[in-house]
Amino acid sequence: MAQESETGSQTESETEERSPLSTVLFGSLEAGPSKTFGALGLKKALTGGLASSGFRTMLKVGGAQEQGRRQRPRSIAYKSEAQALIGYEWRVSDTFLSLYAGSDYEGEQREEPRGTLVTRRYGVRLQGDLWMTPTQTTLLQASAYASTLDRRLWGRIAPGWLVPRGVPLEGSYLGPELEAYRAGDYTKIRLGLHLTGLRLFGVVWRLSGGWQRSSDRPAEAYATLGLHWLR
Repeated sequence: MAQESETGSQTESETEERSPLSTVLFGSLEAGPSKTFGALGLKKALTGGLASSGFRTMLKVGGAQEQGRRQRPRSIAYKSEAQALIGYEWRVSDTFLSLYAGSDYEGEQREEPRGTLVTRRYGVRLQGDLWMTPTQTTLLQASAYASTLDRRLWGRIAPGWLVPRGVPLEGSYLGPELEAYRAGDYTKIRLGLHLTGLRLFGVVWRLSGGWQRSSDRPAEAYATLGLHWLR
């Protein structure tokens, strides 16, 4: 009995001393007729844990393969990107608002008929994210960023409604999403549906898909897969 009591005491002590969750690992995969994109990153609490307000740092790397030109002679472009951001996150219950600023990098290798063209560019990015549950059955997600690279602007808003119990995928949120992007003279807009908060294998998933229209292509389908893992 004394051994069982000692073991239980050690377990409680370890639980009390265990650090709060302070890191989110995240990733995304995007696919369409003319472009495939993947990214990995992490967000880490610099003070305290993720359950409370505090300073955060965010690192993200990604890569893409896309069609460089629709007209012949065609070309293929391979792009890489990286951001290193620092900011502050305000948290109240299940609602958080965060603002970040930092560096923005893009590298491109374009395979042209006359040879390979390689470019590298650096800029500054300002980013904001919002996640809130206005009611017990509704969700609102919104994200946006501005970058000095090509004067880029991007934004996404996605309300959702809780999938009721007894229905497949219960506990997640389903709703529409609207996304807009501009870089120089290029613009793109998306309209689709998203399923957010699906829990599987200890990871939280987001699925979305719909139609997009860009300034250099007709309307076409898109699909994205996102995930995050708390550590």
